[in-house]
Amino acid sequence: MCPRMTNHQWGAYDAFSFSFASAGALAFANECSGSAVLPAHYIAFAERQLGLSRLIRLISPEVSMAHPPTQEFAAFVGIDWADTSHAVCLQAAGSDTRESSVLAHTPGAISAWAAALRHRFGGQPIAVCLELTKGPLVSALRAHDFLVLFPVNALTVAKYREAFTPSRAKDDPSDAELQLELLVKHRDKLQKLSPQSATMRTLDQLVEFRRRLVEDKVRLTNRLTSALKNYFPQVLHWFADKDTTIFCDFLTQWPTLKAVHLARRATLERFFRQHHVQTRIIAQRLEAIQTAVPLTTDEGVVTPHVCLVRALVAQLRATLQAIEDFDRAMAQLAPTHPDFALFQALPGAGPVFAPRLLVAFGEQRERYTSATDLQQYAGIAPVTERSGNTCWVHWRLQCPKFLRQTFVEWASESIRHSFWARAYYAQQRARGKTHQAATRALAFKWIRILYRCWQTSTPYDESTYLNALVRRGSPLIRHLASAS
Repeated sequence: MCPRMTNHQWGAYDAFSFSFASAGALAFANECSGSAVLPAHYIAFAERQLGLSRLIRLISPEVSMAHPPTQEFAAFVGIDWADTSHAVCLQAAGSDTRESSVLAHTPGAISAWAAALRHRFGGQPIAVCLELTKGPLVSALRAHDFLVLFPVNALTVAKYREAFTPSRAKDDPSDAELQLELLVKHRDKLQKLSPQSATMRTLDQLVEFRRRLVEDKVRLTNRLTSALKNYFPQVLHWFADKDTTIFCDFLTQWPTLKAVHLARRATLERFFRQHHVQTRIIAQRLEAIQTAVPLTTDEGVVTPHVCLVRALVAQLRATLQAIEDFDRAMAQLAPTHPDFALFQALPGAGPVFAPRLLVAFGEQRERYTSATDLQQYAGIAPVTERSGNTCWVHWRLQCPKFLRQTFVEWASESIRHSFWARAYYAQQRARGKTHQAATRALAFKWIRILYRCWQTSTPYDESTYLNALVRRGSPLIRHLASAS
């Protein structure tokens, strides 16, 4: 029987000790000070969590983590969203009658529906439950100040539905009613949507969209490499980096080996010098071009692949330009946030990871009650499931993938820039951990450090942390000494 693929089960543990060594310096509440507590292992940070409440509570960085204030609502609404229309279920306060309707997904229809609710209930607050934290519907509803949004995880609604419908029958109107029922009966476990500042929300979208463009760039360079291997493989050796302007310009001007053979030497030299290529490399490339032999001259192979290469080069060029545009927008916006300095000076952060880390932590410091909350929500801390004599440790399957990607990618980059991070990574690899497992362990450790810096608004200082490790007698110190 396959284990159930979920990270939020009643009675589930978070057990980092099964994947990594004991906490060592992480046993201390303050990573950057001399205060100390009793040693602890990763398993100590894996207290039991109620799946339903935790799944609802850790749904989005824009969901307030404070206890919701006592507030009376004139009505309660459940919305099951879709692409063209939304199923709506409404129940007025003090009434057991539920009204079902369908709301078209157009600005006019949403605005008219909200205006009708305002008129009907005299502008009093109305609670709205939906499976979204952002998107066009949320943006449209947030324009009306009397609507208080309570986002709920889609998995929560699915499990709630299965509890009363073992057949797993599903319908949009019934899902809207289930969300209304969650709102009416379990509002104490829901948190209202509290959006962050416009700067943070803008930066949040910028860093994520940029990362998607990077993925597009990788996809295009892979396709371009595959196409060139069929008729012009030499150019792949002449240019080590395929995601560059010079590579695109070269293929645009000379898409085949025959074309580059017909070019004059002076023309090629001028091309490389205009792209600031070193003289030594220019000479090597010119010699390689002169001695290159075509893989094939079959027009049935060359012609279609040339058309494909031209199309892919055009897309790659546009993608590279778009990434530069996003970089400029991030560079202008990120420094305007007061917390940016906390992340700008981190080892290996740079102009890309500093804004991503700023977005990862956000500006609502009450959102996470401890570093453990962030480690678990981001999917860095693993999960342990126990049932009888069976025990299964795995990484989190349900988590914000981009958030986890941010921490793991930056932790990997920090190995090159931080002395202790490099030693810690080497220590994990020496214990038999794979690269990915060792990097996640490093990310786990970094989150605890940065959480403290973020909560106290104290910039990270490498020497301060190393001194703290020495005072605490961390086992990592011995590895640092051997590495140096």
